[in-house]
Amino acid sequence: MSKLSELRKENKFSNQYMADQLNISKPFYWQLEHEQRKLSYDMAFKISKIFGLKPDDLFYDEYNKKTIQ
Repeated sequence: MSKLSELRKENKFSNQYMADQLNISKPFYWQLEHEQRKLSYDMAFKISKIFGLKPDDLFYDEYNKKTIQ
């Protein structure tokens, strides 16, 4: 499970809630969460803002794992 998915569930946010907050479709959000769609910095910033975090706090570890592999 991705860190994004875990954080969303901890906050009791649905996929639809996240999609609505980001002004995107639910399938688009699901694809972001399951790494089936590339995440732009702008979108990472918007997602992080919902959780009161900086983009690096939420996405850096996952990005770093991909670059090492």
